[in-house]
Amino acid sequence: MDQEQSFLPERYRNLSEDEMQIRIREIKEQFGEKLFIPGHHYQKDEIVEFADATGDSLQLAQICQANEKAEHIVFCGVHFMAETADMLTTDEQTVYLPDMRAGCSMADMADIEQTERAWTKLQGQFGDTIIPLTYVNSTAAIKAFVGRHGGATVTSSNAHTMVEWAMTQKERILFLPDQHLGRNTAADLGIALNEMAVWDPIHDRFEYDGDLEKVKVILWKGHCSVHENFTVKNIEWVRETYPNMNIIVHPECPYEVVAASDQNGSTKKIIETIEAAAPGTEWAIGTEMNLVNRLIASHPDKKIISLNPYMCPCLTMNRIDLPHLLWSLESIVANEHVNVITVDEETTKQSLLALDRMLQRA
Repeated sequence: MDQEQSFLPERYRNLSEDEMQIRIREIKEQFGEKLFIPGHHYQKDEIVEFADATGDSLQLAQICQANEKAEHIVFCGVHFMAETADMLTTDEQTVYLPDMRAGCSMADMADIEQTERAWTKLQGQFGDTIIPLTYVNSTAAIKAFVGRHGGATVTSSNAHTMVEWAMTQKERILFLPDQHLGRNTAADLGIALNEMAVWDPIHDRFEYDGDLEKVKVILWKGHCSVHENFTVKNIEWVRETYPNMNIIVHPECPYEVVAASDQNGSTKKIIETIEAAAPGTEWAIGTEMNLVNRLIASHPDKKIISLNPYMCPCLTMNRIDLPHLLWSLESIVANEHVNVITVDEETTKQSLLALDRMLQRA
């Protein structure tokens, strides 16, 4: 399942933006429907311009799955997203990631060795009372682990539905790898904060000083490096400076930030909320900066700001740029096929169990 990293040839660094854009358009025209470029909402504008579809990670993977004509899928997102696309597409389709360094810090916070070790210890502590759930922002190996232990994947859109389902299956949930989405979802469903315990995979121990037998949700100690940087102080500043401004944040933000906001929801919900908002309304958005800037540009009839004006874009997502996209496309033209994403058959089979359990219910 590991793929070898190939590095961008130097000549691509010396091309002008116009030269790269012209060549990308030529290759897209040359391949037509045999080439498909999905682009995540957090990508740079220079990449979104050439995307055949934009969306969140699972949505894009499902679009890839439905696209039977594309032989080459150049996924402009991060590694776990391209893995999911490979698992959902056919053996005759090839998935590429323009830059193999485009990972996800959250997904990397739960590796399979840590997870297997934690599972053994948790089974010793609680017995067979735990069902695992994993956010789709996780590696194929983690999805496969969840699949073979009877669990399911979740998205930020359907997390409530899936946590409700999981609580009908076992007494406890292990929620991987984002503690904030897990905590915010469980709290919305009426589970008390003192019924949630954080598992530290680095030190193999709980961060919790209560009665472990009362724990209903075990939160993996992981987070999104972008969304964790929104703070209550950011909200207080907006409330003071713009008293009429609505605040909407992603549920990957810390619990205190979500609780202090007016609304929270998935990337899709944030986009739809802004699109449906009346002209003249004011919005502070707590999510990735590329998306916020795109919403600002697309809705000049509304006042929109980032909840944290000093927020950086997602650094790993932004490794995908025009030079890497062009290199990936020209490699396909040359039949060299660099940075191919391939998930082995057994991992795919087990991961699809987890994905299917979600898709049947949400």
